[in-house]
Amino acid sequence: MNKWIVGTRPKTLPAAISPVLVGTALANEINWVVALLALTVSLSLQIAVNYANDYSDGIRGTDQNRVGPIRLVASQLASAKAVKIAALISMAVAAVAGLLLALQTTLWFIPIGALSILAAWGYTGGAKPYGYFGFGELSVFLFFGVIATVGSNYAQTGEITGQAILLSIPVGALACAILVMNNLRDLPLDKLANKRTMAVRIGDKKIRYFYAILLVIAQIISAYAYTFNSYALLTIIWLPMTISNIRRVLQGAVGLDLIPLLIRTARLQLLLSFTLGLALFL
Repeated sequence: MNKWIVGTRPKTLPAAISPVLVGTALANEINWVVALLALTVSLSLQIAVNYANDYSDGIRGTDQNRVGPIRLVASQLASAKAVKIAALISMAVAAVAGLLLALQTTLWFIPIGALSILAAWGYTGGAKPYGYFGFGELSVFLFFGVIATVGSNYAQTGEITGQAILLSIPVGALACAILVMNNLRDLPLDKLANKRTMAVRIGDKKIRYFYAILLVIAQIISAYAYTFNSYALLTIIWLPMTISNIRRVLQGAVGLDLIPLLIRTARLQLLLSFTLGLALFL
């Protein structure tokens, strides 16, 4: 596979697709051009985060000997400069798509977009990257949960509704769970590199329980949406996958054994969001 495609970390992209899917499906009438622009913004930002993370961790040396997806800089498949440029190009695509979206909906999307781009770079970039201090999960929940879901719905309806805010919680919780899996896998090496992720700060046992809580919250709130859409109960069909993921994590899977769980977590987010989106569309 092309190294630049691998560098986007495709298995993490459901975190960008899910909020747009749910937020858009919640609208009574869908403007597909607006939906496409919102999806472009979200995907471009996710890819930008992944490239920027590859670049920043690569030049710091914290990606050496890691388990998991190939790192372009650390594995010397691409130069640090080239990966940085890829990150900046992705951010530029997000900025252009965001500007077009703002011109069609509300200019408030411009400062929100600028803040999102800064957050994408600041995760592991700059002098004091917030991802190194345990705030990565909070950022993911806010930007790929609340802001992306509510923003996608607002782009369609021009309103901020309680339903959009409620449904942003399971989307954000599962996006957060993807990052938790990533940081749990990297916990031993992050600790050695003094990268103080949430997993490092609270420890192996507690981060596993936190993962379980995130999945339970996502499943319960998705099903609770039946109060305004009876089809939302269809999300219960993914309860066995939720239970299976939680069981495997709590049983103490480590290292390479966590990679399939990372994939399954991303798949769960996409499946749950697709089912919820289908319910809302119906």
